[in-house]
Amino acid sequence: MNLIIVESPTKTKTISKYLKGDYSVTASVGHIRDLPKNNKKAIDLEAGFAPHYETIKGKEKIISEIKTLAKKAKEVILATDPDREGEAIAWHIKESCGLKNPKRIVFNEITQSAVEEAIKHPREIDMDLVKAQEARRVLDRLVGYDLSGLIWKKVRYGLSAGRVQSPALRILMEREREIRAFIPENFWVISAEFKTKKSDKIILICDEEPKNENEVNRIIEIAKKNQWQIIDIKQTEAKRSPKPPFITSTLQQTASSRFGFSPSRTMMVAQKLYEQGLITYMRTDSVNLSKEALPQIYNEIENKFGKEYLSPRVYSSKSKNAQEAHEAIRPSKISQFAAGVTEEQQKLYKLIWQRTIASQMSDAKTLRTKISANIIQAEIIPNFSATGSIITFDGWLKADPAARGEDLELPKVSKDESLKLLNIESLGKQTEPPSRYTEAGLIKELEKRGIGRPSTYASIIKTIVDRGYVEKEARTLKPTDTGDVVSTFLEQNFNKYISDSFTAEMEDELDEIATGKRKYEKMLDNFYKPFLKDVKAKEKTAQKITNLGDAPEEFKCPVCSGPMIIKLSRTGKFLSCAKFPQCQGARKFDGSIMEGPKETGEKCPACRQAGRNEKEIGKLIEREGRFGKFIACSNYPKCKYIKTSPEEEAKKKTGVKCPQCIQNGKEGEIVERRGRFGIFYSCSNYPSCKFAIKAKPLPGRQAGTGKICELCGSLMMEGTRTIPERCSKKECPMHNPHKMEKPQSA
Repeated sequence: MNLIIVESPTKTKTISKYLKGDYSVTASVGHIRDLPKNNKKAIDLEAGFAPHYETIKGKEKIISEIKTLAKKAKEVILATDPDREGEAIAWHIKESCGLKNPKRIVFNEITQSAVEEAIKHPREIDMDLVKAQEARRVLDRLVGYDLSGLIWKKVRYGLSAGRVQSPALRILMEREREIRAFIPENFWVISAEFKTKKSDKIILICDEEPKNENEVNRIIEIAKKNQWQIIDIKQTEAKRSPKPPFITSTLQQTASSRFGFSPSRTMMVAQKLYEQGLITYMRTDSVNLSKEALPQIYNEIENKFGKEYLSPRVYSSKSKNAQEAHEAIRPSKISQFAAGVTEEQQKLYKLIWQRTIASQMSDAKTLRTKISANIIQAEIIPNFSATGSIITFDGWLKADPAARGEDLELPKVSKDESLKLLNIESLGKQTEPPSRYTEAGLIKELEKRGIGRPSTYASIIKTIVDRGYVEKEARTLKPTDTGDVVSTFLEQNFNKYISDSFTAEMEDELDEIATGKRKYEKMLDNFYKPFLKDVKAKEKTAQKITNLGDAPEEFKCPVCSGPMIIKLSRTGKFLSCAKFPQCQGARKFDGSIMEGPKETGEKCPACRQAGRNEKEIGKLIEREGRFGKFIACSNYPKCKYIKTSPEEEAKKKTGVKCPQCIQNGKEGEIVERRGRFGIFYSCSNYPSCKFAIKAKPLPGRQAGTGKICELCGSLMMEGTRTIPERCSKKECPMHNPHKMEKPQSA
């Protein structure tokens, strides 16, 4: 029996259908090792930036199963994804499971022919690719750890920065500052409705946009007093060429524009299509189509649309380091027009099919017509015009009609033909500031500037949104107050490291490691030594950002009537008295008075329980947070005690004992809490006991031994007669072990 290891359980099903012979397929379920959260333990700088990996919590059982299957196998084949991350996962599986001389195969699509061909041509793990992925991971960790630590000291505790996310945030802030600095200008649009000789109606727009009302009134007055005629008719033929087949960035952009999909959602749906064997690998920056696929595409075009629609084309990649997969995203089976299980999958598959087919089709031909008119007399006023366009040959638009747009056909008129003015009116407008980036627009900009790679675009946007630096407003990305402050701090102190040129150069160097042209240790050493020196220098020289500038003069301190300044809190900007802490007057950013903390007259029980002396025990005060008013200790953040009413306390109780406290011979109960990422469940003895889970445990059904799920770390619950124990988390395979996927053989 030969063992094939992939990273996805869905891929095991698809591959097992194709293999004939002595093969079994199992999955690592993604990564099995990662760097620990503690940076001091994660990377050994003195040993040449050597990373120290730890097994991801819950993956011990998977590693054990792979070891068992590998011992019985004649040959072990690693078939993870065909990119750097897939290569790294293969290496981690080899190292964690102690595999000796495993073979490595790659395929760009999960089809029978592709898998069988890959098995015929195995190779060793490409350590250059592994090192490139490792360098990216270590680099991001070093930058994030050191910059975040400084931001904690200089801006606010709990904030963070990243090597690639920070340049993306900077791009959004640059646009936001343009919007803030924009001064609108008035202008007028003049439109006139006419009747032709054939009694057709046509609306013409003034070619110029007057900047003052006097000019508007002059044009309208002259227009009403004089006779009109057609002075020019221009017709031009134009061609619309098809776009190249999808790469990762263009798929994310188009899915965002047409369906409103976020980049991460697009990649999730594309991943499912790939794992089902329906499309080729979806992380790529190559626009090539394979020699095997092109004849199928040509045949499909001829059969479906006709020979006149076929126009074979070759596209070149804009990326100078197209390095992920070596083919564009396309359907695995060209003749399959529709595929996918869910509605999202069906939409995305159809979009990929249309783009692939259209890329090899003829140009669409359009006829553009511009009609211009003016008064017959020699009065000087601008021309009035209308522009129309009709498709004379649909070409590639036949395959992708959603890209067509609407035809606008103008009435048939002739030069010098007289027109009758029916109505003329003006509409005052103002110039608008540049628009904010959409997700699709930001990806396009990142790609244009060489920031990030196909596999990182979705995670970049997700990270800056999750951190609260950016919020989605309609379909645009708007920096928050926190994002504004963080970006400003980085631009003032570390502009070199978040610049376009520096970030793009770093990406190029990582690409050179992947091709063996650059050494891992030297690259990191050349970067990190000067970077760390700059960080340490800024610890001494960078000013702490507590004051974001003076508040508007009309807002005076509600306590002492003195001037106020703008400050940043966890919930955004607010106005504080300039004399703080002597005066604690504050207002909300809209100018309304912000009530200060009110003492309740009680002492903090948590401080007393911690053994602090009488002077150190905090007072309970009423505060206002994101979720309304609450009572907490005045010693925050040293003491994080929050008082709740008996009714609220009862609601938060789950009736489930803490398994960690059971093991330690103590009494503790799992209670509901709310954190920065939402609701979770932890021990009532916090902070002395830090046991926490995401899933809500079921009352009265906790395991008497206090066990924890090996796969996801949630609480194990008592089960049924046939399943003695099960995980409390419904999404976990251990919630219903009978349905767990097992390695399949052909």
